[in-house]
Amino acid sequence: MLRTLKQTRDWSPAVRLASIALFTIITILAARISIPLDPVPFTMQPLAVLLAGMILGRRDGALSQIAYVGLIAVGLPVDARGLGSAALVGGTGGFLIGFIAAAWITGWLVERGVARVWQRWLAGVVGVAVIYAFGVAWLIVGRGLTPEVAWTVGAAPFIPFDLVKAVIAAALTEGGRRWLGRAV
Repeated sequence: MLRTLKQTRDWSPAVRLASIALFTIITILAARISIPLDPVPFTMQPLAVLLAGMILGRRDGALSQIAYVGLIAVGLPVDARGLGSAALVGGTGGFLIGFIAAAWITGWLVERGVARVWQRWLAGVVGVAVIYAFGVAWLIVGRGLTPEVAWTVGAAPFIPFDLVKAVIAAALTEGGRRWLGRAV
């Protein structure tokens, strides 16, 4: 599969696969830093998703999140609540799917030449908005919540924290790229 995708950068399939696996593991670990709330727990996963997109680029960042969601889909309890595939149909399902889109769009924006930290932060804010869009929509459709309630329980309490996560991701991007030996 890695050979059929147009590469974001000129790296060997082994290096790309290792980077993708690393960010899949980082996302799993970020799920373990969790404060249980209903219907959506507070986790550090948005930080991992934004870092995946900013450091790996759109394709590999999204692939890392596809791998993460795939592990959940096959029943592994790597989500924040340890539910396995049930997490995809519960309140967090939309947010988990949104991770894929957020990593892609954040990576795409950073690949377009956002060189300054504040520009990467804005790319991260867009990524967070994508996660919220998928998650809140899922709460409306899948859980039958009104748009106001879905926003109130699924996005509003997390905004200040996720804006800080976007700052952290933007600040860590250059060091992360150097550490992985990638240049965007």
